[in-house]
Order: sequence, then structure tokens, then C-alpha cells
Amino acid sequence: MPEALDQVFIEGLEIEAIIGVYDWEKTTRQIVLIDLVLGQDNRRAASRDQLEDAVNYDTLARRITEFVAGHPFDLIETVAERCAEIVLREFDVPQLSITVRKPGAVDNAAAVGVRITRHRNSHT
Repeated sequence: MPEALDQVFIEGLEIEAIIGVYDWEKTTRQIVLIDLVLGQDNRRAASRDQLEDAVNYDTLARRITEFVAGHPFDLIETVAERCAEIVLREFDVPQLSITVRKPGAVDNAAAVGVRITRHRNSHT
């Protein structure tokens, strides 16, 4: 059985984005909330206490924010998949779960969203 991975997370990353399928959504920035849970082995970072051995949360959050804010999307599913690809490719993380929520998208719900889990070996 594979060894369990540690989890590093960023919760509630708030990004203003052009997202949606309706005409008004294509011209109006809306808030999306992104949660990232990165599965990795943190023992080296913990033992050496050096940033280069860990995921730089600030760099990762800025990269995802710039990407999502800088591109229009129709679907939150697309946002989740593209963000997962970026994290796996650029941040040397073996596994991640990402949740993308769109608050207020349905009148009587706090948010709608999608959660996906991806592994580095499933992306090239």
C-alpha cells in the first residue's frame, strides 16, 4: 500500500473572474473561491526548515490568481482542470484536490462548485 501523503492547503482563494455561459456573465467579473489541497511528503521541508524544500504558498496563490483572473471561462469545471494542470506541472506536487466554488450562482444556495483530484502521473 502506498504511503499516505501529507497535506498542504490553501482555502478560500478569492479571485474576480469572467466566468459563466450567460451573456451578462461574459462582461461582468464575478467572485470564484478556490481551495487547494496538495498531497506531498513534507518531511524534508520540516527537517531542513528551508523554503526551497516546500511549496511556496504565496507563489502558488499568485500564479493561480493571475491565471484565473486573466482568462475568461464558461465553466468552473474548466477552471478546476486548468488550475490542476498548472499546479502539477509547475510546482512539483504529486497529487492535489481542487475545489472551485461560484457563490451566488443559484439563488437559494450559498455556492455551486466542483471538486477534482488529480495526480502528476496522470498529466504530462
